[in-house]
Amino acid sequence: MNGPVVHEPPAASTSWRVALPHTAAAVPVARALVRTALAEREHAADCDTAELLTAELVANAVEHTSGSTPIELVVRLLPAGCQVEVHDADPEPPGELTRPSLGMPDPWQENGRGLLLIRTLSSSCGHRPTESGKAVWFRLPGQRRPV
Repeated sequence: MNGPVVHEPPAASTSWRVALPHTAAAVPVARALVRTALAEREHAADCDTAELLTAELVANAVEHTSGSTPIELVVRLLPAGCQVEVHDADPEPPGELTRPSLGMPDPWQENGRGLLLIRTLSSSCGHRPTESGKAVWFRLPGQRRPV
């Protein structure tokens, strides 16, 4: 025998949890963190889409919640994709995330498309209450890597 046999545990999720400032400066930091988390592990989820949707969640948390309590970014790498959550201190659910409005966003306005992007580009999305407010999340499926 050459030594003890080590059994690898089944593929489990890996996660990162990072506090971000409650300012617009959190958006590019969150994008970079998501890209790094996915690239570092050579994860199969779409980095560009994950960055875009993360930026939307963080921007919404900054714009639509008050106070200076940090926003928390949670990135979970799953065997079949990834899940990104943004936690904030406001318990109020995000408008129109899981119940889309009947109309399309006004093409002349600069805002109003973030939740539409999240609903359209993610495999699933939602929100849940937390002890200190809420978490808004999306999931992206893994993609096959070229051989």
